[in-house]
Amino acid sequence: RCKNLSVSFWNSYWMLPSDVCGMNCFWEASFRYDYMKTHPSEKMHLAVVACGERLEETVTMLRSAIIFSIKPLHFHIFAEDQLHESFKDILDEFPYEGKVNYTLYPITFPSESAAEWKKLFKPCASQRLFLPLILKNVDSLLYVDTDILFLRPVDDIWSFLGKFNSTQIAAMAPEHEEPRIGWYNRFARHPYYGVTGINSGVMLMNMTRIRRKYFKNDMTPVRLQWGEILMPLLKKYKLNITWGDQDLLNIMFFHNPESLYVFPCQWNYRPDHCIYGSNCKAAEEEGIFILHGNRGVYHDDKQPTFRAVYEAIKNYSFGDDLVHSLLQPLEQELQKTMHTYCGRVYKVFIKQLTKSIRDLYARRSKG
Repeated sequence: RCKNLSVSFWNSYWMLPSDVCGMNCFWEASFRYDYMKTHPSEKMHLAVVACGERLEETVTMLRSAIIFSIKPLHFHIFAEDQLHESFKDILDEFPYEGKVNYTLYPITFPSESAAEWKKLFKPCASQRLFLPLILKNVDSLLYVDTDILFLRPVDDIWSFLGKFNSTQIAAMAPEHEEPRIGWYNRFARHPYYGVTGINSGVMLMNMTRIRRKYFKNDMTPVRLQWGEILMPLLKKYKLNITWGDQDLLNIMFFHNPESLYVFPCQWNYRPDHCIYGSNCKAAEEEGIFILHGNRGVYHDDKQPTFRAVYEAIKNYSFGDDLVHSLLQPLEQELQKTMHTYCGRVYKVFIKQLTKSIRDLYARRSKG
């Protein structure tokens, strides 16, 4: 059955044009599979923090991670106590096939400052800052916000760990590609990384390196470790930060720029990349790899293109034909959004998704 699906898929018009990838994709794929070959039993660790009304959104994100990923996944889910039973009921019904495990954790902050951390930006958002200190036995981790959707295997972003040089401890994407609409370079009242700052919604971490590193800072000439620097940073800048923990990460990597690996924008594609006109050139060429529906765009009518992708993945049933049950209905919905700026470039929303489905069926047809 899989073989037949693969053949019909490859012969259908859903197949990508040959010029979409070219040599860049060849070398990218070559690197990815070389890395996987040398790390065959490596389990990928993915963390998310869910509070309030984020159950459905988090589950949809986890579904998107499962659909295409190749290596085993371990989900580290930090959630308010009242959400644990719901998460367990839903996740235990997923068809893992032995490739996915999960662990549920309570929301925890340092006891002496728990109230201050919890009210920073959004409830529980700053939990991510403490992951290297809580998950002490996890070497590397991909943290994502609940409003993330994977349109290609998690394996591909995970492979960036193998590209880190000797000083890099984490990877994130820029907050903006176009400085004229950038927030940090126009409004920030604190130091920030690079020209337009960084967005922390997708953050790949070598946590062993994070725990070992001593960070330069503007509070003392003495370098401080991760667990020592967080509270002094909050005390110094709490009246000047708007985006909470993301601002603190910007300050930290401003002083330690050699420690950050920067993703291209298609690994963290947000409404800002298209609502004022398309400004993520990499996504125009290769498609969106990871979709980030921040500002609640999955749940209102402000950005119907983002909402269409979210609804398509949320409603997809594991085991159904991805072309007829996901891709084709999604493209039909996206064509209805062409009255918006993001809708005018709707093909970037399905270009990589099409390739991911093609690759998945190719892998299945090979056994």
